[in-house]
Parts: sequence; C-alpha cells; structure tokens
Amino acid sequence: MNNHNLSNFLSQPSMSKKPMPKINLFTMFRLGLFQMGLGIMSLLTLGVLNRVMIDELNVLPLIAATAISMHQFVSPARVWFGQMSDTKPIFGTHRSNYVIMGTAVFTTLAFVALQVIWRLGASLQANGWNFTTYAWAAVLALVFTLYGLALSASSTPFAAMLVDISDEDNRSQLVAIVWSMLMVGIVVGAIISSKLLEVPELCGAAILTYNPAGEKVANIPQLQATINPVFMIMPALVFGLSLVAILGVEKKYSRFSSRSTMVEREDQITLGKAIGILRASRQTGLFFSFLLVMSISLFMQDAVMEPYGGEVFGMCISETTKLNVPFGMGTLFGIGFTGFLILPRLGKKNTVKYGCLGAAVALVLIMMSGFTANAGLLKGSLLVFGLSSGILTAGATSLMLDLTAAETAGTFIGAWGLAQAIARGLATVFGGAVLNLGKILFTSPVMAYGTVFILQSLGMLVAIWLLQRVNVREFQENAKKAIALVMEGELD
Repeated sequence: MNNHNLSNFLSQPSMSKKPMPKINLFTMFRLGLFQMGLGIMSLLTLGVLNRVMIDELNVLPLIAATAISMHQFVSPARVWFGQMSDTKPIFGTHRSNYVIMGTAVFTTLAFVALQVIWRLGASLQANGWNFTTYAWAAVLALVFTLYGLALSASSTPFAAMLVDISDEDNRSQLVAIVWSMLMVGIVVGAIISSKLLEVPELCGAAILTYNPAGEKVANIPQLQATINPVFMIMPALVFGLSLVAILGVEKKYSRFSSRSTMVEREDQITLGKAIGILRASRQTGLFFSFLLVMSISLFMQDAVMEPYGGEVFGMCISETTKLNVPFGMGTLFGIGFTGFLILPRLGKKNTVKYGCLGAAVALVLIMMSGFTANAGLLKGSLLVFGLSSGILTAGATSLMLDLTAAETAGTFIGAWGLAQAIARGLATVFGGAVLNLGKILFTSPVMAYGTVFILQSLGMLVAIWLLQRVNVREFQENAKKAIALVMEGELD
C-alpha cells in the first residue's frame, strides 16, 4: 500500500461518519434505463433475429438457437467480471466504466451478427447445408460469444452497483423499478421495432423469390433493406440510454467503500478466494440449482414463440414481434405489484412459489391456444405468463440479494448471473432442440411446439421443490465465517 493509499485508508473512518445520500425515486427510474436497453436488445436478438433465421431463411431451429445461445454460454465470465469490478476500478469507478464500455461493444456486435445472418442465409439458399454454410453458422456463434462477453462485462457490475447504492429499507423498491424497466424496454422495443418492420414488402408472398434450383425462398436483399436500419437505430438508442442511466450515480450514492472490509486491500481477494466464499455454504449450490431449473423452465419458449406465431397462427414478422407486448406488460405489472404489495405480505419464498405455479398454468394455456389458432387466446395467455414471470422474477431477485455478501457483491452477483445466463443459454438450445424433435415426432406444428411448453410447465414444479430447501439464514452465517477466514488469509 503506497503512502497515498495509506493516507486514504487512515482517513476512511472520519469519511464514513458522513451520512451517505439516499437514492431517490428519480434516480431509481434513471438506473432502470440501462435495464430498458437490455430489454430492447433481448427483443432484437430473440424476437427478430431468431424469427428471421427460422421462418424466413429456413435455418434449422437447433442451429439458429445454438448460435444465439452462445452469448449465454460464456457466462462464467460474469463471476470474473464481477470480481474484477469489486477489486480493479477503471478510471476511478468500480462499476460505471465497466457498464459503459461493455455496452458500447455489445450494441455494435448486434449489427455485426445481423450481417453474418444475411451471409448464412444467402449461402443456405445457394448451396444448402455445405461447408460454407456451416462456416457462416460458426462465425455467427463466435459473434454471439463476443456479444455475451461484452454483456457480462456490463450487466454484472451494474447489478453489483444496485447493491452498493441501496440499503435494506429501499432495496426491494429499487429492484422492482429497475427490473420493471427491463420489461418496459421489451414493450417499447416491440412497439418501435414492429412499426419499423410493418411494411408490405416484409410479409407473406411479398418477400419471396427463387433460388438457383427454382424453389421459393426469402428475398434477402429486400429483408436487408428493411431490417438493417432497425439494427442501427435501436442499438444506438440503447447505448444512449445506458449513458443517461449510469453517469454520476456511483460517485454520488455508492456505499462500497464504507461497507466493504476489502477497501484498499483488494490484493487479498483473488478470484480463487472469492470462489472459496461462494463454496462455503451448501445454500449457494441449492440456490444456484433453483435459479438454473427455474430460468430454463421460464425461458425455453424464447427460441420458439415468434416462429410459433408465424407457423401456427400465420403472423407476419411485425405481428410476432408485437407478441412481446402482452408478455412485457404482464411482467411489468407483476414486478411492480410484487415489489410494493406482494413481497411484504407473502414473503420472498412464497412469492416465488406462486409465481412458478402461475407460469406453469399459463404455459399450458399457450399450448391450448394453438389448437384453435386463436390469436386472442394466445395474447391473453402471454399476459398471464408475463404476470406470473414478473411475480417470480421480483421474488427471486430479492431473494438473490439476500444471498449476497456485501464485501464480495460483484462476485456473488456474478455467480447468480452465471446460473441465470447458463440457464438462458440452455433454455434457448433446449427450445430449438425440443422443437426439432417435436417436428420429427408429430406432423402437427401445434404438437411440435406444445412439447416445448409442456416441458417448461413440468420444470416449474421441479423449481418449487428446490426452492423449499433454500435457507437464507444458514447462507448468511456461513458467508460471514468464510469472509472472516479470507481476511485472516486462512481460506484456500
């Protein structure tokens, strides 16, 4: 520790006596703009890119889903980025500059991914599934891998910052508002994107042409002309939102330096020791398992919902994009009501339990709507599914923050982010794989897609069983002991 750092360290007690300002409602909503941007990007990748690949370009669902899911499979990097933000500030901030730099990279890579998809589609139309086509699929997977690393570098420090700037009495409200804004992003993104994509040239026979073999295929230049601008406008908007959300907040509100026993001693918390703290309680593994199963069960339909609307209900791209509106609105209401009304009354574990049950019922209704091709029933079912997802998300996120130690918040948030991200990746692949299998087993598209929804519903019941075994008090006691051992240098 140099003299400058020593001086700072010695002056810390007097500084910590000054009361830190409490985060206000306006700043909570402002922070939510970052999550709003993530919602928009999620819509673009899973709502637009996935639909275009499967329905318009006829890419096999498993290949399309696997390529996109690569951004989730690099999620172990979340633990590393979380630990880095705990211990290695960039230009004087522990969280903010990680968020801004990561956002700049992933918004750029979204446009790059779209350009690779056009090359993949052109190769498939001209040559079928040959070496070149598979090579373009591999390049797409690589782009999404880099996209995932950039996403990890921004979203994990952001979530850790929420812990840094909040207190016990306002954390649940902050979580409710910030995660609500994620759904606002999905809804706003769906509305704006559907308007940008709602052109006659982008639906039905209007987008068809012929390949060298004389077969009808999608007119890729026509698709490019309409979709490319969307992937320039929306990511630029997302980057702008992140700047507005982040700038100045950490400097004004962060309690990181006054809370953490690691301040000015970051050399003591290596990644290995941080993982040692994670492993100190069996509750960490139980909660990790619960998040994994719950998230897989919640998100398997991500890879198939827009293609479901296109194939079973005959919807255009702009119409399937708007399927995110009832889901997003339901989730928004679910998160909002949960943070302020349901959580204080039912408690965190019961809130999550009822959210899982509601989601299981809604998934069965989504499948039933396909038998009549009733778009109204589908949208109503998505509203119920969104409401249940909101209740579940708010409850699980609040529980997650209880299972987080302040001294290594970035590392713990990284671990929970890892569970969710692995689950999102597996969910996307499983969704595509089960749909592929369903199409082999059943001639009816409804039955093929319904296989995905039924498996999700069953998974929710397994998640409830795991949830019953989670004990917050046991976790907190074990984590405190592990952190004390780290500070004494006794934990391997």
